[in-house]
Amino acid sequence: MAAAAPPRPGGFVLFLHGSGGSGDESRAEVAPYFAAPELAASVRLSFPTAPTAPIACYGCNLLCCFAFWMLCKARGAVITAWFGVTEVPITAKTVRDEKEVLKAVDYVHALLDEEIASGTSPSDIFVCGLSQGGALAIASVLLYPKTLGGCAVFSGSVPLSKSFADKVSPEARKTLVLWFHGMADGLVLFEAGHAGCAFLEELGMTCEFKAYPTLGHSMIDEELQYFQQWILNRLGICGATETARSSSSSQHKDLQ
Repeated sequence: MAAAAPPRPGGFVLFLHGSGGSGDESRAEVAPYFAAPELAASVRLSFPTAPTAPIACYGCNLLCCFAFWMLCKARGAVITAWFGVTEVPITAKTVRDEKEVLKAVDYVHALLDEEIASGTSPSDIFVCGLSQGGALAIASVLLYPKTLGGCAVFSGSVPLSKSFADKVSPEARKTLVLWFHGMADGLVLFEAGHAGCAFLEELGMTCEFKAYPTLGHSMIDEELQYFQQWILNRLGICGATETARSSSSSQHKDLQ
């Protein structure tokens, strides 16, 4: 039996992009908030890219008509995605192919197992994501058998039915969740995010929900600054410097 790896100091943040995005795009948005020298040595970041898959209606947005939706659906665009998309906008009642979701969860769990095997404490690991990446992040945390440092969801939803509640271990229910959602989000409706957080609270989990009245389907500097401080507080790191950004927001076309 191989010897256990020595404890690895610092934290690990796994950030999952939305459908149609990439790890490099997420890195460009999120990594600057942890780039200060005093943080770079203490917080390791990982931004994997999803495989490509045929997803109906990628490219549809709030301005597209029903006819264009049907055309996209018939053609099936090929994009990066963690699992399939059946409809937009995503509502509190949207149903996913749970087999695809669970396959993606297994991928995330393998990454977490690898990080823990390298010596990182589960309590120093954070699984986070935007849109579909946020949905995968919370699903992965719910079904992971250990208590992690936390989970941050940006404009996401819970992609599993309530029938999975019995599969959420007591350890997983102790993982803290931070949820950001814009009330003007037209792709992943606010109701989906609000219902997701309510479901977590029904499980006995702690979910801090931050709503932004005028925010659409995007990440903004205000969210990312709060996210940065939340991670650092959980890791016991003080004195973070404010990150200067050339742009205070970034619009996304993820289909969840």
